[in-house]
Amino acid sequence: MSAIVVVDADVLGRRRTGDETYVRSLLRELGPLAAAAGIRVAAATRRPDLVPEGVEPVELRARSQELRMAHLLPRLLRRLGAGVVHTQYVLPLRSPCPGVVTVHDLSFAHRPELMGRKDRLVFRRIVPRAVRRAARVLTVSERSKRDLIELYGVPPDRVVVTPNGVDAAFHPPSDTVSPGTYLLAVGAIQCRKNQLAALEAASAVGLPLVVVGPHRDPALAEELRRRGARLEGYVETERLAELYRGAACLVQASTFEGFGLPIVEAMASGTPVVAVREPALVEVAGDAAVVVDEPNLTEGIRRALAERERLVAAGLERARAFTWRATAERTLAVYREILGP
Repeated sequence: MSAIVVVDADVLGRRRTGDETYVRSLLRELGPLAAAAGIRVAAATRRPDLVPEGVEPVELRARSQELRMAHLLPRLLRRLGAGVVHTQYVLPLRSPCPGVVTVHDLSFAHRPELMGRKDRLVFRRIVPRAVRRAARVLTVSERSKRDLIELYGVPPDRVVVTPNGVDAAFHPPSDTVSPGTYLLAVGAIQCRKNQLAALEAASAVGLPLVVVGPHRDPALAEELRRRGARLEGYVETERLAELYRGAACLVQASTFEGFGLPIVEAMASGTPVVAVREPALVEVAGDAAVVVDEPNLTEGIRRALAERERLVAAGLERARAFTWRATAERTLAVYREILGP
């Protein structure tokens, strides 16, 4: 009988940007890889219709996340005879099987002032407990691995880096086109993403800023709109890909990140990238972006526009290093290690 890995896919359909992209893309690639390895993968979710082919959808609804993680998910794991459960940030209480937890970043610990009080308290309580109980902790960058080791004392051999990938929808324009007439910022609208700094730099170079992402902070969204930014809100992958291809460059001004997925998506789309000197962004960008301190964003944008041809070529090459298949292969290797022979 095949071993069963249950992935908590509750984020599907909830417009949770990076977290949802991670689960959807991981499941899509895991299905065929796990089948070839003799492992069944099931996804526990409120939206079974969004589970990729090759993964078994298991509907799981709950009135609250507390009820779901404390009772309903453990009950489901027992019913399925799961050998491993894979979640994000929190592990179910009284799990009948070993757990793998993905922690994308520790912004709530480093920059608590950038998160709402309720979320800050919840994350500070559940994440340390989860990473100490987990059989393995997955994270998306060496920067986040260092944080997990230093802040929570997780042994280095229990933390596995599985970088994010880039979807095939993100590719350069089929025809040679002139540089776009707008700058782009991608990420949920909240203080941590620092879209106001991107807007000020865009205004200084005389180009409009388009902001893509759900409005987590309505007051900030209104200020961005009032000051001239065009807000697209949450968009589907196809529309996001179009916006990347049409942009003069991506401006990533986040004050804290665990990875910085928009950087590789922009690079894969043939769009130059300007990023602030934040450790995870520098790690992902390598030498293929213009990296500056926040006060020098305007200068960075001007440089990116002037060096467009070089940056496009370097970005396309850099983006090839990030694939969801590689993410899934590394993740599957962790499952197999825990499941044993």
